[in-house]
Amino acid sequence: MNSDIEFDSVLVNIADYVANYEVNSAVAYDTARYCLLDSLGCALEALEYPECTKLLGVPVGGASSPLGARVPGTAYQLDAPSAAFNISCLVRWLDFNDTWVAAQTCHPSDDVGPVLAVADHLSRLNVSSGRPPVRIKTVLEYMIKAHEIQGVLGMENPLSEHGLDHALFLKVAATATVAGLLGGSRQEIINALSLAFFEPSLALHRYGSNTGPRKGWACAEAGSRAIHYASMALRGEPGYPQVLTHPKWGFNHVYLGDTHFQNTLPFGELVMSNVLFKIQCPVVIHAQSAIECAILMHSHVRSRINDISRIELHSHQRTKIIDKRGPLRNAADRDHCLQYAVAIALLHGRLTAADYQDKVAADQRIDRLRDLMTLSERSHYTKAYSDPTLRQNPNAIQVFFNDGTNTPEIEVLQPIGHPSRRQEGIPALIDKFRQNVSRRYASKKTGTIIDLCLNHNQLLDTPVHEFMDELAV
Repeated sequence: MNSDIEFDSVLVNIADYVANYEVNSAVAYDTARYCLLDSLGCALEALEYPECTKLLGVPVGGASSPLGARVPGTAYQLDAPSAAFNISCLVRWLDFNDTWVAAQTCHPSDDVGPVLAVADHLSRLNVSSGRPPVRIKTVLEYMIKAHEIQGVLGMENPLSEHGLDHALFLKVAATATVAGLLGGSRQEIINALSLAFFEPSLALHRYGSNTGPRKGWACAEAGSRAIHYASMALRGEPGYPQVLTHPKWGFNHVYLGDTHFQNTLPFGELVMSNVLFKIQCPVVIHAQSAIECAILMHSHVRSRINDISRIELHSHQRTKIIDKRGPLRNAADRDHCLQYAVAIALLHGRLTAADYQDKVAADQRIDRLRDLMTLSERSHYTKAYSDPTLRQNPNAIQVFFNDGTNTPEIEVLQPIGHPSRRQEGIPALIDKFRQNVSRRYASKKTGTIIDLCLNHNQLLDTPVHEFMDELAV
């Protein structure tokens, strides 16, 4: 390779951050622990869905590995890339893991799979060779950095406007952090990052009539690939200095129509410290506040469902992407439909992953309520949503009846998982975690896992492989 060509600044910025930045924020570490717990809880719940579990296990031609990484809630112990796919697929499947709202919304905890899988493998490898294990604090450190890379890049690069999936952010973040976790030098991290930009993927599966289950495993695939890129770079595979900026063959020209992939904002600890948890229900982020409104509205309408004449929904501009009319073909289609999710919440005062399945969707009252809904944008909601100092997600709902009466309007400016609502949100997040752990383990083991996870200092000092063994079944 031509060593006279300077590497693109985006690659250098990310590598410098991963190699040199020291995470010192107690808030970031504390939030990262809750993020790990919440992600694992989401994974354990997803194990109840055959559409997800059919994708898990040893790949064709593969085999279990005694020094491999475990997959929580299962007996699988796999090579790190396969384990990363399994873990991230479980975490992401139900659309219940954390979110970062920006120019390009993404789900930062998709990074839990590759970071946790590589850390587990390294910890086992170290112990087998008489070296110290990797501890959970290291997992949290690299999660903080991976969250930061994804979120900061998302603040400046609206990939979906170019038809590209936000899984690219995960691929880039995981490649960089895994390379660092594996002991890669600054240059090796840069080389690995250049490889990650060669393969963006389409966002087709997240929108309109093409919405489908790929959205549950697209980032899992990206995280698995990231481990391959990092490993190749550490074995001497060279990087490509102009992967972004080459005027004819570079990423910017080929994929962005000569718009530049940006990184002018600094990396720090912002994203993990301010990440938005999905606590109350599994639904696309733009609907989180709307569903909280609808659940609160349930008590006003539950005895008058058949008398409803009109339902007014008010939101911000971004919610238009989940404004869906007509037939919904599968669970993935339904959990990206605002009207479907609101109808369930109005009918039952809840919204769970099971409510997207065919059995529940067969209730004819759902489509009737969908037909009665109107969605309008409020400009001050859009302004609050777009303001990075507020990061609000405002929604409101009001219901009207055939006799001319109506309910009060219920408004939620930010859902319970918003950083401004941590005081009430964290206890609810812990309850969500308890419930999900109890789905998979006997009561005694459930208690052991929860006690460890809620002891901040003890968990941070726990060897990763011991923690993952505790989660095996």
